[in-house]
Amino acid sequence: MADLFTLENLFTLAMLVLLQAVLGFDNLLYISIESQRVRPERRQFVRRISIALAILFRLIFLFAVVGVIGRFAAPFFSLNLGFIDANFTIHSIVSLFGGAFIMYTATKEIMHLLAIDHIEAVEGTSERTVPVAMFWIVSMNLVFSFDSLLSAIALTDVLPVMATAIIIGGILMIALADQVASFIEKNRMYEVIGLFILFIVGILLISEGGHLAHMRLFGFEVTPMSKTTFYFVIFVMVVVSAVQTRYRKKLELQRAAERHPQTAPNPGGVGS
Repeated sequence: MADLFTLENLFTLAMLVLLQAVLGFDNLLYISIESQRVRPERRQFVRRISIALAILFRLIFLFAVVGVIGRFAAPFFSLNLGFIDANFTIHSIVSLFGGAFIMYTATKEIMHLLAIDHIEAVEGTSERTVPVAMFWIVSMNLVFSFDSLLSAIALTDVLPVMATAIIIGGILMIALADQVASFIEKNRMYEVIGLFILFIVGILLISEGGHLAHMRLFGFEVTPMSKTTFYFVIFVMVVVSAVQTRYRKKLELQRAAERHPQTAPNPGGVGS
């Protein structure tokens, strides 16, 4: 354990914690949206216990991956149907199915938002039980953890450093999950952005899974979406949404003033 406190390991630990924080953004978003589907008084419990369980499973998963790292990258079956050619690995299948599930979830929730008559009715119509919500949060947390775990293994082979980074990252997620969920609940308009970001996360995972499987569709090689492109798209979406929200508020104030000119301030300061 004393090896953990060497300068090199402490620097690696800081890098891994930063990596956990950056890669954990989409995970936090999923946790916040999924937890809204349980009763309000149980949401904080679901978020905290689910993250704690996910961290426990991540630690178990870490030791398992270190022991059989070669099997995750080794192809175990191939597919050749003319229009599709791929050599699937465990990592690629997890990424493909995880991405497809996230895209399905985001699309279903977006369609649900468009179908309802009253926005406030969203919470009650798609309610989940606590165990089901916790199952999906823990499961998707493990899907999201693949990149961070494999990146950690690439940076260091010291297990205590990787395990400590996972625990610190989990504590940060527990601390931030309530804040993110509270922000989304108070600013419902950003829920739509969050769902579209999750949709893009699904595309990211599917493209990564296709690349890992060396997949070719109609003769074209599937290439992974760059993380830089992913975060740039998110940045643009958030900026456009913020500008659009401000512009819409200005339009609403202007139209309200046009409909009720008598409520506008009198420049002369004298009543008519």
